[in-house]
Amino acid sequence: MKPLKLAQSVMACCFLACGSAAALPVMAQEHSYADDRALIENMSNRYMVAVDAGDIDTVLDTWADDGVLVWLRGTETGKAAIEAAMSRFGGAGIMGQIPADATERRRTRHQIVNHIINVDGDSANSTAYWYAMTNDNPHGEIQLLYMGHYEDELARIDGEWKFKRRTVYNESFQNKALYYPGLGESDPRASQ
Repeated sequence: MKPLKLAQSVMACCFLACGSAAALPVMAQEHSYADDRALIENMSNRYMVAVDAGDIDTVLDTWADDGVLVWLRGTETGKAAIEAAMSRFGGAGIMGQIPADATERRRTRHQIVNHIINVDGDSANSTAYWYAMTNDNPHGEIQLLYMGHYEDELARIDGEWKFKRRTVYNESFQNKALYYPGLGESDPRASQ
């Protein structure tokens, strides 16, 4: 057991034995990089699954109130703007288009991989690759739909990690850059 945890446990036992549980002091929460990384990855994964499922409540739960989403469709600032944009995207965007007698439907699934996460107290930044696979084509076969990467700024708010800013690079469309400094890439022309 870590010394801080041991001290907290011993103090809790002493206070409880004396009948003074109400006087138990609040200790600063200890955060490990491994715990923070797992929480950030889980939050990011919940976001991706919720986008595909059309679960706007869970999508919004991953955002800070003043969060900023920068993506192919523009810049959305604040939860209300993010909600309006995401209600027309992913699983939420097709919900009204499914016939009442449907027994199956084709899908698109977003994946997120290769997280690089840096944590500094209650702030963090992350980069990760993403791609989307779909079977929504004439033959129903699985194919790569598009790909890109995220550059995220995160904050721990009330004990939970949230997106403060997410910049989405869709490398299949308009923002196919020669290089991405956020991924550690440098200008390939510089070495010529």
